[in-house]
Amino acid sequence: MGTSSLPQPTLPPHARIFARPDVWMEGDAITQFTRVAELPGCVRAAGMPDLHSGRGPIGAAFAFEERVLPYLVGGDAGCGVLLFATTASPRAVDKLERRVRTAMDEDLLEDCDPLEVFDACWHKGAKGLTEVAHVPDDIAAMAERECALDLVPSGDPAAYRDPSHGRALGSIGSGNHFAEITRVTEVRDEATADAMGLEKGGLVALVHTGSRGLGAQIGRRYGDATLTGEAIDVYLADLAGAVRFAQANRFLVACRLLRALAALRRDKVRGVLDIVHNTIRREDIAGCPVWIHRKGAAPASRGEATVVLGSRGAPSWVLLGHGHEGALASVAHGAGRRMTRTEARAKLATRYKRAELGRTAHGGRIVCDDADLLYEEHPDAYKPIEPVVASLVDEGLAAPIASLVPLVTVKQ
Repeated sequence: MGTSSLPQPTLPPHARIFARPDVWMEGDAITQFTRVAELPGCVRAAGMPDLHSGRGPIGAAFAFEERVLPYLVGGDAGCGVLLFATTASPRAVDKLERRVRTAMDEDLLEDCDPLEVFDACWHKGAKGLTEVAHVPDDIAAMAERECALDLVPSGDPAAYRDPSHGRALGSIGSGNHFAEITRVTEVRDEATADAMGLEKGGLVALVHTGSRGLGAQIGRRYGDATLTGEAIDVYLADLAGAVRFAQANRFLVACRLLRALAALRRDKVRGVLDIVHNTIRREDIAGCPVWIHRKGAAPASRGEATVVLGSRGAPSWVLLGHGHEGALASVAHGAGRRMTRTEARAKLATRYKRAELGRTAHGGRIVCDDADLLYEEHPDAYKPIEPVVASLVDEGLAAPIASLVPLVTVKQ
């Protein structure tokens, strides 16, 4: 595979990176991935073509026997992607941008008690919003149809119960998170796409967010601990609360986009897909139960749809998972960074004028008031999406269903 010119470590026999030779790979990320794969108890490690370094490797899945390492999930526990396929009518991009800006400025839960909101979403996810007083009727009606997550019961929220978490719900967050209205531009698997409500030319609300400050607080609490025995159960109950909270956050951000599309009604939604790519789950490998740690790795069981995110200047892809056991039934969660944020600000500020950053090469619009973030999240700071998706397809991890090209992207 493509790497930096520095010598790279030899991967242990139970570890593999699924990337074609034309996918650039950060040397530090490979080193970090290898170190985790060599930890006691790790029985399988799968690096994705979007692998890059962080506190722990991002774009990777690890299987451990009888131990859990919370830092591998990191402070963005429960981060994932929510997709709403709509029947919304096409609109001029400029008008759509104005509608999105208005929707993003609304206080969706202004009359709600933030602690009541927090408690409901911690325990029941998006569906919990139906039990909160003064939630707007259109949002409550949509939440009523949301699916409960298949998780252990959430733990005691006392250590995290803060009104700031409730007030944060419905916000995107910083970094690589975004909300986006996209158009289906290419369909490769018509039958599966149709079953998901995806049709060529259709408009899709796409949201990538996590658990905001709640996940960071949980991450600080557990630090670099390695958990065994009953300590695993305690952490997983806290993690379940964060995952449910993150689901509710994605849902509320998506409600903003649906309002902008005049589609915040169940009869305007043709299909929904919600996946979590930062979490830990008990799964089987060859009949043996293990703890699968996913950080920036989207689940892709056989026959399960998943999403690989592009940058704001490149399409995202909906894929059909193949349940590849060697890849721990996972795929990349996005294109993956090729520049640090510091590098992107320094290099791209000399390449692009600030005024150029509000539009993309394919005519999309960017809603963002943070100049630094515009440079940090510029498409040039990311790997091209095409070889990333091609790696997943060529290695038999998934098959393409449809591509989504962004029309309006919101960053905060």
